[in-house]
Amino acid sequence: MSGASANTGGDGTPAKILDAALYSFGTRGYEATSLDSLGETLGLRKQSILYWFPSKEALLEAVIDRAAGELSETLEAALARAGSGWSRVDAVVRSVFRLAAAKPELIGLVREASRLGAPAATRLVAALDPLVERASSFLEAEMDAGQMTRHEPRLLLLAIYSTVIGMAAEVEVLRAFGEEPTARSLVRRRAEILRLLRSALVMEP
Repeated sequence: MSGASANTGGDGTPAKILDAALYSFGTRGYEATSLDSLGETLGLRKQSILYWFPSKEALLEAVIDRAAGELSETLEAALARAGSGWSRVDAVVRSVFRLAAAKPELIGLVREASRLGAPAATRLVAALDPLVERASSFLEAEMDAGQMTRHEPRLLLLAIYSTVIGMAAEVEVLRAFGEEPTARSLVRRRAEILRLLRSALVMEP
């Protein structure tokens, strides 16, 4: 890659390319996005994109790295403000729904990377693994302390991930169930997920 790091920020050309690619990959899909269409959106030639990102695959890798970094920062910030026990699960779920409302293309990119499989999904998992390890340790400690119902932590996290991402971002599936993706329905879905997770996890005195 010619001078562009995976987490390129700022207002320069690489950052603008990453922003446009994130939006297109996360809303239209990776296969449906061409470098020519990205260039047209940005007012650039395809060759200009390839100067910074030598292939479409390299661009996807950079977008995944950036999205994973932003998601990790969002969750870390939510956890830093949260208390202990259930409040940490609550904080994470709420932060993901806020992100889905404010930047749906980012959650869409996470879903798209998972759909694409390896190597995209592998890269995303590797980027988020430190956060997953912390979450697994937290859940294990809560279970050992008798505060949460015993489950296998990583399988539990996978179930929570699938449920939250699905309820926050699977627009077509939601519509099939008669749920329009409005701001009000997003709040209702968040409340239902939190109620479900609390009843499944928390051991009430």
